[in-house]
Amino acid sequence: MTTARFLFRSVMLAGLLAAVAMAVRPAPGDAAAEEKPVLYELRTYTTAPGRLPALHKRFADHTMRLFEKHGMRNVIYWTPTDLEDTLVYVIAHESKDAADKSWAGFRSDPEWKKAYAASREDGPIVTKVVSQYLTPTEYSPQLSLPKSN
Repeated sequence: MTTARFLFRSVMLAGLLAAVAMAVRPAPGDAAAEEKPVLYELRTYTTAPGRLPALHKRFADHTMRLFEKHGMRNVIYWTPTDLEDTLVYVIAHESKDAADKSWAGFRSDPEWKKAYAASREDGPIVTKVVSQYLTPTEYSPQLSLPKSN
């Protein structure tokens, strides 16, 4: 990766993190949110060329619902305007242990395995996954977090 591209991606990631911090901090007075700490997970998927529509379809038809089934809260999904074949999203967990348990349940779910296999009939979709766990700073703006289903 060239230095310019690395710097560009770093600036883009910083902007995304700022947007997440502003968009997902629990509102003051939200008793339920204040009682439970929230751990956010920022995930970036790079797809094989031309396979982003297949990834969008898999998320819309299966993945988002299965995340909720396994205790993960869908927060926001983006496609960068300056990068092709990329999906960036944030999900929320109660803790790192809860995240580990949710991911294990999700990956072993027969419905996920079936959807995953079917979506790959025309070839692999995702070529790279980057995941980061995040917590808001004390000074992040406080907005409402989407309620889980």
